Amino acid sequence: MDVQNQINRLASLKTDLFHKDFLLTWEKSDDDIRGIMETANILKAMRAENISPRIFESGLAISNFRDNSTRTRFSFASAANLLGLAVQDLDEEKSQIAHGETVRETANMISFLSDFIGIRDDIFLGEGNKYMREVGAALDEGFAEGVLPERPGVINLQCDMDHPTQSLADLMHLEQQFGSLENLKGKKIVMSWAYSPSYGKPLSVPQGVIALMSRFGMNIELAYPEGYGLIPEIVDIARNNAAKSGGSFKISHSMEESMQDADIVYPKSWAPFHIMQQRTELLQKADKEGLKALEKTCLANNAKHKDWEYNAEKMQRTKNQDALYLHCLPADISSVSCKEGEVDANTFERYRLRTYLEAGFKPYVIAAMMFTYKFRNPAETLKALLERNKKRVGI
Repeated sequence: MDVQNQINRLASLKTDLFHKDFLLTWEKSDDDIRGIMETANILKAMRAENISPRIFESGLAISNFRDNSTRTRFSFASAANLLGLAVQDLDEEKSQIAHGETVRETANMISFLSDFIGIRDDIFLGEGNKYMREVGAALDEGFAEGVLPERPGVINLQCDMDHPTQSLADLMHLEQQFGSLENLKGKKIVMSWAYSPSYGKPLSVPQGVIALMSRFGMNIELAYPEGYGLIPEIVDIARNNAAKSGGSFKISHSMEESMQDADIVYPKSWAPFHIMQQRTELLQKADKEGLKALEKTCLANNAKHKDWEYNAEKMQRTKNQDALYLHCLPADISSVSCKEGEVDANTFERYRLRTYLEAGFKPYVIAAMMFTYKFRNPAETLKALLERNKKRVGI
């Protein structure tokens, strides 16, 4: 009955997800976001009730990770398998890309019997999302000219601007922890920079979080040391979203003060916007010496802010001294994964299993992106799967 109610809610939404790539959350309407959330929740509930949602008898989901990944890589594979697709990794070093094959050629050659291409490209600032759109344009041409029997959907598995599968998984976790999306209104969430012994962490997680959470009437506080700002245009998106949704948006430069009365905290390291610009230029030039010098300078700057560690003292400032801790993982845990890092060991351990639950929503988010891309009326299709009642395990 709960699943049927969820399907009814999905049917009431006016979404525009059919045959649309999912590249940035802020390009999607409120109903689109809710449609992904409802679909993900339905798929999760169906699996819990041992109902198979497999809708493909064949087909590939292409996994193109241009940077390292654990959670998102396996979440993409799990999502594809949940719906009945096989997964094929595109290893660029083993492909003809290394011999100069163009993006438009590669995109078509891997897509003859493919349904989705998931891409992670977060290393080069100003290039990752651009690359995804170049792939999409090549697929448009291939389909329009009869090269491809159908046009695969492109899913952003993290780029230089946004990490939509992560922020939507975070939002699903908040929905579960607080009871509903409506209950998030008025809650204070702190997206805070935190110290890390590495310097090149992407901007996409904090940007994705503030751009998405600000749509739900939350009070957003973005905290970072002076000089560690994000892409200004995306900060403006979050500020405008907060104003429209009845929430608020604030930037502060004190981790301690930002934590005051917070309901949710997200201490996460990132590289400053201007540093990522410099790093991208050096990477594109393959300037190894320049990269070494930049890393040395950045690590020295980071070391000035080792007090930006989330710990019991800062937790005491939060609402009821027990704000919900979020992290995309892996966290830099002091005295565990590094000498000094984003969060102290005892504090992380207190919330560790809940961060696993947070990560566990990602396969369903990705499956929902696939499902809503493929079906014009996902509620109708999910209802048919529910009525079919094919068991995932057993007869």
